[in-house]
Amino acid sequence: MTAETLDIEKIVQAVISELKKQGVNGKSGTVDAVQSTNGKDIDLPDPTTREARFRLQVEHPLDPEGLRNLRAATTSRIAVGRAGPRPKTNTLLLFQADHGITQDSIMGTVSDEVLAKFNLFSTESQATDRQEYLLRPDLGRKLSEDSRKIVTERCLKHPNVQIVVGDGLSAAAITNNLASIYPVIEQGLKAANISIGTPFFVKNARVGLMNDINEVIGADVVIILIGERPGLGVNDALSVYMGYQPGPGKTDAQRDVICMITANGGTNPLEAGAYVVEMIKKMLKYQASGIELKQKLANE
Repeated sequence: MTAETLDIEKIVQAVISELKKQGVNGKSGTVDAVQSTNGKDIDLPDPTTREARFRLQVEHPLDPEGLRNLRAATTSRIAVGRAGPRPKTNTLLLFQADHGITQDSIMGTVSDEVLAKFNLFSTESQATDRQEYLLRPDLGRKLSEDSRKIVTERCLKHPNVQIVVGDGLSAAAITNNLASIYPVIEQGLKAANISIGTPFFVKNARVGLMNDINEVIGADVVIILIGERPGLGVNDALSVYMGYQPGPGKTDAQRDVICMITANGGTNPLEAGAYVVEMIKKMLKYQASGIELKQKLANE
């Protein structure tokens, strides 16, 4: 065994010792075994557990309780400390894990089983694949020529509300949340005697797609349930964008949105569904959405 090997082994053992001091021993979640330079397996801790994610890693803080409360209030990377000029091992492992979760989520797909459960037929945007979708957001805001024909043929025209489901930047958002939020929206609208168009799914969808869709549908209100950009370990957050008579030239200023809908530390999908229904009622009453709706509500 060379002197260089001994030095590396000392470093590895020092890292393991420090992790144990921090209460990280690999028993709180799944661990991966790696081999040290002497051939022995070393269990690396799972950095994605809630305990590991919210651990206070700043040494000797001035206000430990205050910093602990602040740390518990957000998944942002705060109070993680440093190892000299570098991030600590647990922080680096968590970042790499979150990055992996993000990649899986962005490149994922919504299964046919999920769509069949809600009788959603499938269409697609002008982005021909995932890579083009990521590089060309503008193509995600338009239906493909074939999909436009399908929507024209199969969808009810001029309903009060048109519901669209899109994968967006997280297929997991649809897979994990649609079963909870969709029935609440559907039942709430029916109970309010608000007519619903023919719902459908769009692959490689962007929010602005609602403008293009409504050129075909002519609905009073269009809502799109779409996967949010994943981050900080949350890969299944859903957004619901809503607009009154969306069309060419309409922007986010003419839309309303409910974000971070997920059972994973966000807005409960059941609660969000009920709020969507209330927002739609206001849009239909005041014939407005976005900034214009807020102004009308403020002037009451």
